[in-house]
Amino acid sequence: MNNDHKPNAGNGAICLGETPRGFRGLIETITVAGDHNGVPAAEIERRLLELGFVEGARVEVLHEGPIAGDPIAVRVDNNTIALRRREAMSIFVA
Repeated sequence: MNNDHKPNAGNGAICLGETPRGFRGLIETITVAGDHNGVPAAEIERRLLELGFVEGARVEVLHEGPIAGDPIAVRVDNNTIALRRREAMSIFVA
């Protein structure tokens, strides 16, 4: 997984954090750009992978929180996971 750039917009991939409730798609890649509040990018990527956010997994946005839509509830394959939007911005889907 690459930490240097976002996938080419021409391939149709968008950030999971920018998708609306009801979105369904497949995970294309995970690209963590920089640390998140002192947590290294590699650690964020590891956590996402452990939760099941792997390339090719089916994903659906189920719910958005009441304050700025954060956190979001996402179904990854058969698991429901609450995720902050800033972490969801590292997951690219199509």
